[in-house]
Amino acid sequence: MITESFPLKNGAPLSVHVNQTEQNAVWSKINFRIVPVILIAYMMAFLDRINVGYAKLAMQQDLHFSDAVFGLGAGIFFITYLMFEVPSNLWLEKIGARRSFLRIMVLWGLTSAATAFVTTPAEFYVVRLLLGVFEAGFFPGVILYLTYWYPSSRRGRVTGLFLFGMPITGMLGGPLCGMIMKHFDGVAGWHGWQWLFVIEGLPTVLIGVLVYLLLADKPEQAKWLTEREKQVVKQVMAADCKHEGDSHGQGKLKAAFANPKVWILAFVYFTGACAVYTITFWLPTTIKGLGVTDIAQIGWYSAIPFACGALGILLMSWSSDRFEERRWHVASALFIGPLALYAAQLFGGEFVATMFMLSIAAFFIFSIALFWAIPPGYLSPSESATGIAVISSIGILGGFISPTLIGWIMTTTGSMSSGLLFAAVLSCLGAVTLLVAVPRSARRLGDQTHDNT
Repeated sequence: MITESFPLKNGAPLSVHVNQTEQNAVWSKINFRIVPVILIAYMMAFLDRINVGYAKLAMQQDLHFSDAVFGLGAGIFFITYLMFEVPSNLWLEKIGARRSFLRIMVLWGLTSAATAFVTTPAEFYVVRLLLGVFEAGFFPGVILYLTYWYPSSRRGRVTGLFLFGMPITGMLGGPLCGMIMKHFDGVAGWHGWQWLFVIEGLPTVLIGVLVYLLLADKPEQAKWLTEREKQVVKQVMAADCKHEGDSHGQGKLKAAFANPKVWILAFVYFTGACAVYTITFWLPTTIKGLGVTDIAQIGWYSAIPFACGALGILLMSWSSDRFEERRWHVASALFIGPLALYAAQLFGGEFVATMFMLSIAAFFIFSIALFWAIPPGYLSPSESATGIAVISSIGILGGFISPTLIGWIMTTTGSMSSGLLFAAVLSCLGAVTLLVAVPRSARRLGDQTHDNT
C-alpha cells in the first residue's frame, strides 16, 4: 500500500492511501480511454507500412520496376524517418502529444495517398522520402506518451496491446489490400494499386483529427479522470520513479548519443526491425512464390501468419508481465523468429510446410515488439524522451537495410535465401547483445506499487 500527501485547493494536505484494487480500477478506466485510440492510430501507421508490399504485386509490373528499385523505394522511407524522429519527439514534449499526432497523421495520410500518382522510380523515391519525414515521430511519440500514463509495472502489457496493432493490421489488411487491388482494378481508369494507396491513405487524416479530440496530453489534463483518480496516478507514478536508480541524464540529444545504454538498445532494436520488416514486406511475394497467383487469395493467406503474430504478442506480453521478466522473452523472439523465417525457404515451395514455418516465424518476430517495454525501465525518465527517439531512429535503419538488401539479392541471384540468412544471423547477434550487455537488474517493474498487505 502507498501513502503520500497531496495539497488540496485550500492548501491542506491530503494523505492518499492507494491499494491494488483502486489502482486496477483507475488504470482500467485509462485503458478504456487511451488504448483503443492509439491502437487504431498505430494500425493505420502499420497499414501504411505493409500496403506497399501488396502494391508491389501489380505496381512493379505496371511501372516496370525491378526488385532492387522497389526494395530501395520501400526502404528509403526509413532514411528521412530516422532524420526527423528525434526532433519530432523533442517537439512533442513542447507542444503536447495531441498536436504532434494530429500533424503527423494528417501529413502522412495525404502523402501516402499521393503514392497513387507515381510513374517513375525517382517519383517513387521522393514520395517515400516525404512519407518518412511526415510519419517520423509517431511511434517513439506513442512510446513516450505511454510513460506519462503508466508505471513500469503496467507498461509491458499496455505496450503489447499497442503493438498488437501490427499483426492485427496484417491479418485484416492483407485481405483488404488484396480485395481492393482485385476489385478496384480498372475503376475510373485507375490500377488497383492506385486505389489501394488512396483508399488506405485518406482515412488516416480523419483518424488524426479523432486522436486530437479524444486524447489528453497527460493525466492531470484528462477531464474524464476525477481529482482522486488523478492523485492516484500521480502517486503511483511518483513512487515508480523513486526506484529508477541514480541515473541523471540530461535528456538532450548530445547526452543521448553519448549514452552507451542507448547504443546497446539501438543495436538490439535494429536487429529486430530487420526481422519485422523482412516478414512484413516480403510475405506477399513469398506466398506468391508458392504458386498463388490471385491477389485476393494472397491477401487471405497472408492473414494466417499475421494472426499467429497477434497471438504471439498477447502471450509473450502476458508472460513477460506475469514473470516480471523482459530480456529472455525478447531474446527468445530474436532467436527463434528469424531462424524460422529462413527455414521456411528450405521446403522447396511445399505450401503447407512453408505456411507453417511462416506462422511460427510471425509468432516470435512480432513478439519482438515487447522490446519497447525495456527502454523506459533501463533509461531514467530524464533520459527517456530523447533516448527512446534515438533508439528508434538508429534501430529503424533495419527497415531500410532489410528490403533494400533482399531486393538487391533477389535481383542479383533470383533468390532471397541469402538475405534471410543474413537477417537471421543478425537477429541472433541482437539477442546475445541483449542478454550480455543489459543486466537483469536494469528494470523498473514497480513492485513497490503493489499492495502487499
